[in-house]
Order: sequence, then C-alpha cells, then structure tokens
Amino acid sequence: MKKIFLALLLMFFAIDNNAQDLTKPETDSIIIKKLEQWQDLKFGFMMHWGPYCQWGVVESWSICNEEWIDRRGVNYVDYMKEYKKLNTTFNPTKFDPQKWAEIAKEAGMRYVVFTTKHHDGFSMFDTKQTNYSITDKSCPFSLNPKADITAEVVKAFRDKGFWTGLYFSKPDWNNQDYWAPEWATPDRNVNYDVNKHPERWQKFCDFTFNQINELTTNYGKIDILWLDGGWVRPEYSLNEEYRTWIGCYQRIQDINMPKIAKMARENNPDLLIVDRTVHGKYENYQTPEQQIPDKPLDYPWETCMTMGDSWSYIPNDNYKSTNKLIHLLVDIVSKGGNFLLNVGPDSEGNIPEKAIERMREIGAWMKINQDAIYATKPVFPYKEGNVCFTQKENTIFGVILLENNKPISRVLIIKNIDKHLKIGKINIKGTSLKARLSKNKAGGYKIILPKGIENDTLRHAIVIEMAIVI
Repeated sequence: MKKIFLALLLMFFAIDNNAQDLTKPETDSIIIKKLEQWQDLKFGFMMHWGPYCQWGVVESWSICNEEWIDRRGVNYVDYMKEYKKLNTTFNPTKFDPQKWAEIAKEAGMRYVVFTTKHHDGFSMFDTKQTNYSITDKSCPFSLNPKADITAEVVKAFRDKGFWTGLYFSKPDWNNQDYWAPEWATPDRNVNYDVNKHPERWQKFCDFTFNQINELTTNYGKIDILWLDGGWVRPEYSLNEEYRTWIGCYQRIQDINMPKIAKMARENNPDLLIVDRTVHGKYENYQTPEQQIPDKPLDYPWETCMTMGDSWSYIPNDNYKSTNKLIHLLVDIVSKGGNFLLNVGPDSEGNIPEKAIERMREIGAWMKINQDAIYATKPVFPYKEGNVCFTQKENTIFGVILLENNKPISRVLIIKNIDKHLKIGKINIKGTSLKARLSKNKAGGYKIILPKGIENDTLRHAIVIEMAIVI
C-alpha cells in the first residue's frame, strides 16, 4: 500500500511539473528570433475555403448544434448528411493561386495563413489519414492537376516571397473518434468521456499527429502552424473565463501538444506554433479575433479579422471600405500588432472582385506609406485622436486617419508625444509639399499641413515623417 501511495505521489508531481512547464512562454532562442522577424511583417493574408462555399454558409459551424438553425428546410440529421456530401460536388476549376499571391503582394501583405482543414474535417491537402479530402476520388477536383490545393497555395505564395502559414483545426467533426456516431453531438466538443474511452481518444490523437506530420513534412519549409479549436486542451490550462465562454459541456481533450510540437519542429526547426487561446509555451503569439486591443500588449500578437462579415464566402458579403481597412491596419500596427486579413474564395476558386478592389487600393496606399508600417515599433502615445504613431530607428511617423468626404483639418496638435524626444525635419509621404512644425504653447507640437495634399491615394491617411534630433 505504501509503494502504491508513493507511486501515485510521484505521478502527481510529474503531472504538476509538466503542467507548469506548459504554461511558460517560449525560451528557445531560435523561435524568439523568428518571432521578432514575424513581428516586422505586419500584414498578412488569410483564406477560409472549403466545400461549404458552395452553399454560401458559415464555415463548419452550420453543422454544430450550438449554432444550429434550419437553413435548408430539413432537420439537423438530414442537413448533416447533405453537408457531408458537399465534397462530391466541389470542383473549383478557376482556382489560380498565382493570381491570389499577386493580389496579396500588391496589397502589401507579407505572410499567408491558409485553412488546410476547418472543424468540419474536410482536408484541403493530400492526406493519407482520411478519404474526406480534396485529393480523394470522391471529390471531382481530385482529377485536376492542382488537386493538392495546399501544395499549390504554398508554392505560389512562397514564390512571391511570402512567409507560409498553415491553419489546422484540432477538433475534427468528421472523425468518428472525435464525434462518435453512436452518440449525440450536443456541442463543439468530443462527444464522449475520453477517460472512459482512452483507446478511442488515443486513435484521434494519433490521427491528429499524423495529419500535422504530413503538413509539416510534405510542403517544404513552413513558417507558421496556426492551430484553431482552443477547446481541445488539457484540463489544467482551463481558467474560469474560458470555462464560462465554452459552457458546461467542456471535456478534457489533451492531444499531447509537447509531442506534436517536437515533431513539427524536427520537420521545421524555426516553426512558429500558434495554439490559439491555450496560453503558454505553444502559443508563440496571441490572436485577438475581430478586435483590436486598446493599447499595446506585453506579448506578440496579431488581430485576425474578416474583410467582410463572414470568414467564408457568402454572396454579396458586406466588405469593409478601403478607408476602414487602412485605418484598422494603422491602428493595429501603432499598438505593436500584426493584421491578418481574411477573405473567403468562392466555389469556383475566385477571390471576389470587391475584395480584390479593396486589396489593390490598400496596396496603392502602402506603396507610398509602407515605411510607417513594416518593421516599426509602438511609440507613446500610440494613438491620439485621429493620429497614430509608429517609430523606426530615428524616425517617428504620425499617421493622420482621414474620413472619406470630410475636410482635412490643417492644424494638428500633438500633445502627448514623448517629451524627451526632439522633433527636427518633417516630411509628408507621397508629396513634395511641406508642412510646418512648431512647439505648441500648451506643450507638445503643432503641425500645419499645406493646401493641395488631397488626392485619391492620400485621402485615407496622411503620413507625417518626423526625424528625431539626437
């Protein structure tokens, strides 16, 4: 009895120590350096794409009981059956990843994150672990020379100088070892107690490990492994806030991230891993979704946001204006973050024309003002009124956010810029016109903008380049 007690005690401490290790941030110097390089990229492109685009419905979530509504005049069971047959009609013959990469590069984006598999379990890559994939003979696109869509996307973007990132969903609602068919699926979680069925759960863990191994082995150098489905996590990492958000159906779902990370980095030694919302060692940077923090954060971060209202393609989506998108980019960068902007391609493989128009207009602005974006750091006060601030070496950039069809205020008062900084020569990006700078009586600086700076490109935001006197 005493030996059993000691064994259990040792096991407890081993588990506890492992839990503590997993809550610590990354300490590997190679990963830290790669993370610093990623933070300089600032602007990325994301695509949610799968057979669901044929119906123009939300990606995956329409088959989850948490968000179930009758969308097609059928009950939930019949809807699921119809949804799972979408792979048999998915044939995006106009898929042209070179065009995607060209448009993203024109927009000024520098890294890509592509959805290789969302929660519904359909693999947009050549996998040997399931026949529910783009390259399986059940999918008509499997006969296309570009059938391995992930391979084509990675190659096209890599050829344009992009960092490559692969989105992968940890939960898999098609896998019978995650959503077992003999039981109901009341929510997003595994629908059985993994403690009562450990062999079954291990089969799912092996399946997940093998798919991630394929992704990090078969597609050359990968820079980012972007893991979604944060409810798939060990119990000890669940805080009260997350329990409340996920609801009462939370189950322990430990897929052994240490083993996955070790394998993935054996394949790609400087791989950034983003185990979303599972804070600690395997969340190299955090990803606030559809929101921007009020101030700089004390860890690397990226706002992931949709250009429209939906992550996936829906007809006539409500795309944000170019003016709004540029303002979002500037606001995020001024607070030290990156902006990952999502567009969902349609069922033929096209990026919607309105999205292309927005990306080209962003690119026109970026060509003039990119110095205020790439490789910059936050500088206090970060944002003051309609002016955002970034810094690169001995230059401060004041980015004046302008509203469409509203007159420009030519007198700009900057009250709270760091009092220890002395501003010397100033320049307006994109024009040879000069602005005047003077000390403001009440403190800070006053900038008087010249007439004639209004044009189609500068109407969204004007960048004042201010040299710091050493």
